[in-house]
Amino acid sequence: MLPFPTLEEIKSAHVRIQSFIHHTPIMKSAAINEMAGCEIFFKCENFQKVGAFKARGAANAVAKLSEAQKKNGVATHSSGNHAAALARAATVAGIKSYIVMPSSAPEIKKKAVKSYGGEIIECEPNLKARETTLQDVVDRTGATFIPPYDFFDVVEGQATCSLEMWDSGIEFDTIMAPVGGGGLLGGTALTSKYISPRTKIIAGEPEGADDAYRSFKAQQLIPMEKPNTIADGLLTSLGLLNFQIIMEYVDDIHTVSDKEIIASMRLIYERMKIVIEPSCAVPLAALLKNKEQFQGQKVGIILSGGNVDLGKLPF
Repeated sequence: MLPFPTLEEIKSAHVRIQSFIHHTPIMKSAAINEMAGCEIFFKCENFQKVGAFKARGAANAVAKLSEAQKKNGVATHSSGNHAAALARAATVAGIKSYIVMPSSAPEIKKKAVKSYGGEIIECEPNLKARETTLQDVVDRTGATFIPPYDFFDVVEGQATCSLEMWDSGIEFDTIMAPVGGGGLLGGTALTSKYISPRTKIIAGEPEGADDAYRSFKAQQLIPMEKPNTIADGLLTSLGLLNFQIIMEYVDDIHTVSDKEIIASMRLIYERMKIVIEPSCAVPLAALLKNKEQFQGQKVGIILSGGNVDLGKLPF
C-alpha cells in the first residue's frame, strides 16, 4: 500500500497554498433542491484560479519543491487543466515549467498554458508519445516531473477543497465528486472520512469512461481503453494511489450517460447562471439518476471546473 496524506498534512497543505488559490464559494439552488428532493451545496471550483480545482494540487506540489529542484523547474504532460495549473504555479513561484501537450490539444488550452508562462513541447496524440517526450524534456532540462493526479503532493493539495467544505460548518450526509484520474475524489474521501466517518463519499463517472466504476466493483485496477465521453476532463485512467484510497474510503460510484451529463450541465447553466464544463455536471447527473438514495439529505457536490469552449456548448 502507498502512503496516504494524513489530516494534519492536508491542513498544512491548505496553509501552504493560501496565497496561490481562491477560497471558493458554496452555492445553492432552490429549484434544483426541489427537483432532487434534497439540499445540495455546490462547492464552486469553477471559480478557482485557472478555472479548476487542479490549481490546488499543482500549487502544493510546486511549494514543496526543494531549492535545488526549483532551479531546474517542473515538467508534466497534460492537455487539460493540470497543464495550466502547473504553468501558473511555477510562474508564481518564479520557476520554469515545461508542458508536453498532444498536437491535438484544443488551441484554447494551449493559449492558457502560454498565458501562464509555460513552455509547450508538442507531441503525437498518444500516451506513449507523451511519456517519451516528457522523459526527453526531463533528461534535457533536469526539471522535476509533477504528475497530474497519481502523486502524493497533488492528492494532498486536492484534499484541501473538501477541507474548506467542512470548515463551512455544514454537516454533510454525502459528498460527491467526479472521478477521472482520481486525485480530487481521493483527496475528498480522505479529508471527509477523517473528519466525519459517517458521511458517504460517492463518485459520478461517465459510462464511456467507466474504469473507476469497473475497478471499484472488481476490487482490482482495470485501465480504460478508448474512453469516449463529452466529459473530456474525465478521460484519464484511474491512478494507483487514488485507486487504493477509493477502495478504502469511497462508498460507491455511479455511472451516467452523456445525455444525462448534458441535461445536468444545462440545468446548472439555466438555474444557477454559472459556467461549468461537462465533467463538472457528472455528480449532479448521478444524484438525479439515483435521487431516491439522497432524499432529505445534505449533499455536497464539487463543481470541478469551468473551462469550456463557449462556442461549442452541447445544448
